[in-house]
Amino acid sequence: MKAQELKDLIKGAPWEKVFDFVKVMNEKAEEYGFKPPYAYQNAQYLRRLRYFCAQVAHESCGLLYTKELASGKAYEGRKDLGNTEKGDGVRFKGRGYIQITGRANYAALAKDLKIDCVNHPELLEQPRYALLSALWFWKKNSLNKYADRDAYTELTKRINGGTNGLPDRLEWLRKANKYINTL
Repeated sequence: MKAQELKDLIKGAPWEKVFDFVKVMNEKAEEYGFKPPYAYQNAQYLRRLRYFCAQVAHESCGLLYTKELASGKAYEGRKDLGNTEKGDGVRFKGRGYIQITGRANYAALAKDLKIDCVNHPELLEQPRYALLSALWFWKKNSLNKYADRDAYTELTKRINGGTNGLPDRLEWLRKANKYINTL
């Protein structure tokens, strides 16, 4: 992936975030299923990358936000998110480019990526960790299979729990299809 492609897709994103994103993405592409083992598979892997970038662009409002704007109080006491202690809702509100939410998700991410985001949730607000957390979520939830089937609405449901913002997500996908042409 090239920085200019991402900048063309997300015109308002600061260059430093674009460079960080592309650097990490290129470092981790193979590990997260965005780099084909054989050249003839480029189309499939480009679709995955485009779907990922479109969803990230929507979830982060064009790489502007790495922390949910709402207070997180709505997540208080949500056992399905692992929020069992007082204050967990606010402490473990959505962070990262795909809004990792809840103590259980933070703990799983911390274990898998060796990032101490349980004691320091704000780490997921930093561009590198914002992207790593999004990649982790993508892989953990096997989201490439939805991209491979061109199932964008189903993919959105897996990320968002519903189809919130689907028109905007589809617009981001249209742009991603136009601008992202290299792995």
